[in-house]
Amino acid sequence: MTLANYFASLARYHVWATERLIGSNLAGLSDADWHRECGLYFRSVHRTVNHLLVTDDIWFARFAEGRSLRLPLDTELHADRGEACHALGRAVQRWSPWLAEQAPERFDGDLAYTRNNGDAVRIPFAPALGHVFNHATHHRGQLSAALTAMARPGPELDWVYLLQQEAKSS
Repeated sequence: MTLANYFASLARYHVWATERLIGSNLAGLSDADWHRECGLYFRSVHRTVNHLLVTDDIWFARFAEGRSLRLPLDTELHADRGEACHALGRAVQRWSPWLAEQAPERFDGDLAYTRNNGDAVRIPFAPALGHVFNHATHHRGQLSAALTAMARPGPELDWVYLLQQEAKSS
C-alpha cells in the first residue's frame, strides 16, 4: 500500500468515526451533559468538540493552504451544539479531496509551519499528517469514554470496522 492510499484510508476513517460519534450520541446529549465537567483534558464534551474543530482547522490550513493559523487550542468556535457538530462534520470531509490531489513524492517531504507561540517548525510530512488523524482518534476516544461515564453507549469507532465494511462492499 502506498502512503497516498494509507492516508486516503485514514481520511475516510476520520469522516466515518466522526460521523458515528456525532450521530450516535453527541447530538442527542442534554445541554447539561453537553457542558458537564467530565474529566476530559478540555473538560467538557462541548469544549472537546470545539478543540477537535480548532485543531482540524489549524492542521488543514498548514497542509492544504500553507497558512499557520494562530488560534488557542481551547478556542470556542461555536457555542451552539448543532453548529459545532455540523462544522466538525464538514471539516473532517476536507481531507479526502485534498489528499487525492497530492503527488506521491509529497509524502516524502517536509511540512513547514509556525506554531502558536511563533516558533518556526519543519517536520516530516507523512508523520505530521499521521498526527492529524491520530490526534482526532485520541479525542474521539475521550468523548466515547465521557459518553460511557454518562451511561450512554459509545459507538464502535475502531478503524478495523470501517475496513471490514469497505471489504464487504468491494
